[in-house]
Amino acid sequence: MRDSLLGSGALLGAGFTGAACSASANAAQSVAQFPIVISTWDFGQAANAEAWKILSKGGRALDAIEAGAKVPEADEKNQSVGYGGLPDREGRVTLDACIMDENYGCGSVMCLEHIKHPISVARLVMEKTPHVVLTGDGALQFALANGFKKENLLTPSSEKAWKEWLKESKYEPKMNIENQLYNKENDPMPGGPDNHDTIGIVALDGKGNLSGGCTTSGMAYKMRGRVGDSPIIGAGLYVDNEIGAATSTGVGEEVIRIVGSHLVVELMRQGFTPQKACEEAVHRIIKRSPEKSKNIQVGFLALNKKGEYGAYALQKGFTYSVRTEGVDKVFHSPSKY
Repeated sequence: MRDSLLGSGALLGAGFTGAACSASANAAQSVAQFPIVISTWDFGQAANAEAWKILSKGGRALDAIEAGAKVPEADEKNQSVGYGGLPDREGRVTLDACIMDENYGCGSVMCLEHIKHPISVARLVMEKTPHVVLTGDGALQFALANGFKKENLLTPSSEKAWKEWLKESKYEPKMNIENQLYNKENDPMPGGPDNHDTIGIVALDGKGNLSGGCTTSGMAYKMRGRVGDSPIIGAGLYVDNEIGAATSTGVGEEVIRIVGSHLVVELMRQGFTPQKACEEAVHRIIKRSPEKSKNIQVGFLALNKKGEYGAYALQKGFTYSVRTEGVDKVFHSPSKY
């Protein structure tokens, strides 16, 4: 895939409803527009649809973000977010999520077990506590005290996959182990359509206010207690209502090292388009570890205050979904490799 810079406010493909378009077919976005909601991956289209119910009626971006994120969290077929997520190497499903509003309000939960909608718990951390982050048993205690129901999140399908992994498992961190799930014939690159992970969502509402959210079950078969970039404000998500918002997907350790989403927003502050800001963040990862970058997937997605958006990834296969008044599509992101 070509490593070129698209123009200001460019779309990254001539998409169509329900499936990703060809990455080689690029079409210019004629005008900035809002309200708008954009999400990582093709399953973000279902999340966007729920978010759009709120945005289209003049609702707040924050409410749309929470509603949208709850869709993949409840989808047991999605083995990388919420209910049905692949467990850690101990067989325990631990969830991470964060949310951020237009006023720099933010909340996060890490290593949360037994609660289907960590995005909603993260919002309550933001709104009901003086803290930003709650973890583990403390996050669970807080959720239960606020009326959330304790559930078993390990579905038979995910349990079966975990037991298969155990047969030859090595007790050591293994990057991109999710890639073992993809169809190697049709999807030969890391981070392709069968290797979805985190969903990140950012939105700009009709009043011109931004919000964002990020939710995941984390790296499959991770070490107990591992946390990636998804629930870390500034890494997996960042919102600055004066400038724009950004989110990320892929191997979280690499995003954390460059504080990726905050970097993208700060680049937009300096005048970069969302597209070019995402590209620069990816190139920072490559510069830090050139050889490693060829074998992992990281993608960034950004939205500015004008309603312009852009995306870029290390590897082919990163898709993102866009919903506006006139657009409901999935696009392929350009990539370095």
